[in-house]
Amino acid sequence: MGVARRYDVDLGALERTHRELSRALHPDRHVGAAGKKEVLSRAVEVNLAWRILRDPVKRAEALFALHGVPVGETNEPKSSPAFLMEVLEEREALDEAKQARDLDRVHALAEGVEARAKATQAALAKAFESSDGDRDQLISHVGKLGELRYFTRFLEEVSAIEDELAEET
Repeated sequence: MGVARRYDVDLGALERTHRELSRALHPDRHVGAAGKKEVLSRAVEVNLAWRILRDPVKRAEALFALHGVPVGETNEPKSSPAFLMEVLEEREALDEAKQARDLDRVHALAEGVEARAKATQAALAKAFESSDGDRDQLISHVGKLGELRYFTRFLEEVSAIEDELAEET
């Protein structure tokens, strides 16, 4: 999509670029044209790139892979016991808030996790920037990816709880 290969990206600019490319590559603009198959293939690539770039977890996975750093459950270090304890406590608090139908508490928990997710994204951006693509340096930051996955899942669950509680009212 014509952007530098870095973690810290301008999502607004990327979205505008995606829209422009999608319009230019739309199948209706190429009806009967020679090379239509290549245009459609390019449109698929643009959409795939957009899905990866807009998702902080997928973007980090792609950058780690680009630098030869394996990711995934079997390749990443286990989270620290302190982090796991925090996760357990946050999950219990979220479950209690859901059971009590306490949306204010759900939102407060989400705000805390969003702040931690942003801090983790900033740390990943700094790691990618300062490592200058050095694989060995990047390996020491792979654990942040697991934390970011947790934060993402937690926030998805918050969204589902908000939807569920909104339907009940």
